[in-house]
Order: sequence, then C-alpha cells, then structure tokens
Amino acid sequence: MKKAVVLLSGGLDSATTLYIAKSRGYKVNCLVFDYGQRHRREIEAAKKIARLALCPLEVLKINFPWQGSSLLDHKMSIPWGKKISKGIPSTYVPARNTVFLSFALSCAEVAGASTIFIGANALDYSGYPDCRPGFYHAFNRLSEVATKCGLEKKPIKVETPLINLKKSEIITLGLKLGVPYKATWSCYEGGSRPCGRCDSCILREKGFSEANAEDPALSATKSMADVATK
Repeated sequence: MKKAVVLLSGGLDSATTLYIAKSRGYKVNCLVFDYGQRHRREIEAAKKIARLALCPLEVLKINFPWQGSSLLDHKMSIPWGKKISKGIPSTYVPARNTVFLSFALSCAEVAGASTIFIGANALDYSGYPDCRPGFYHAFNRLSEVATKCGLEKKPIKVETPLINLKKSEIITLGLKLGVPYKATWSCYEGGSRPCGRCDSCILREKGFSEANAEDPALSATKSMADVATK
C-alpha cells in the first residue's frame, strides 16, 4: 500500500486533507507540531481527529526561540476585526511551513512514504507566503536534489489538494468525505469557544456560510460553555 505523511494541525483544512489522502488509498501517518503556539487546543483537536480517522499520530515538539509571531509571543496581540488583514499579518510564523516540511521530508524518507500532504490554501487565506503555489513548486524541486530517494529518481512529492479551493469548496468536499469538523479547532485563541474575530475564525465562518452548512464545532463549543456555566 502506498504511504503518506499528513501534516495535521487540528484545523479545518488539515483535517480535510487527511481525509483526502485516505480517500486516495494512502496508508497515513499524521505529524503534529507542538511549536510553542499560544494554546494547545489545536494539538488536542489533531489528536482527536487522528483517532477518529484511525491513523497513527506523532507529536513533534520543536521550538522557535526567536518567536517573531503573535502566535508565539504572548506580548503581541492577535489581530481582530471583521475583515481579513491586508498584507502579511502578525500571525505569520517566519518560515514555519519550510521548517515543518523539512521534518516531514525526513520522516517520509525513513517511513518509505512517497507523498507529503499539507492543507495549504492560496484563495481564502491570510496571505502567508508559505501557503502559495510557488513555494510548493520550489520545495518539490528541493526534494528531488536533497534526498537519497530524490537522487534515485523516486522523489517524495508534496501534495497540496486544497491550494486552489475556496473555503466553502473545501468544506463541501470535506462533508462528502465525512470529515469530523465538530472535532476541529481553527481559532487563534484558546478559549472555551472560538473568538469569532481573528482571521481564522472569519475565514471559517465565511466558508460555512457560503457552503450553506452549519459549523458543528460552534454548536459543540456552545454546549461545553453552557455546561461550564451551570
């Protein structure tokens, strides 16, 4: 059976990507990064999604000691508003996907996996440079020249199945595949309920609205909040 490594963050896009890889017949290993982000909600979400998908998961702890992002530095504020930030927002973690994919490439080569899946998206996204097609074309070229299997003409390929899809299209596809969106977490904050004001929450709300679907994660967190106040 063909093998793949899926980068799983616990969010909507990576969960959909995991189910796409499974639908294509891959035996999947999930790789989750604990990189000092503001909260652990997304890590716990990733663990639950992997369990529901019946896929093994490895949490890799790394560190960005220089920080440089509001997702890492608690002294920096998460940008809030009802419109997506213009330019590259403070939530951008410098070279994060380059770092993640480098680990994934090493993992995939050892595991004998032919493919790495990542849920990058270049349409409904926050403008991160490492979510654009050109970056992945360049990384695939790197894979060809930087690995033993690449030199043997069997390079590991990075697949970005969501790269040209709107958020609503991702959600529609995910619902068909049975993605457990109730278990996902997208908010940059780590409270009991999504803040509804950060870029990630805005994009998620817009996606479910345009897909004419209810976000099951909102009803789930609302129920949890109601129980906590009783």
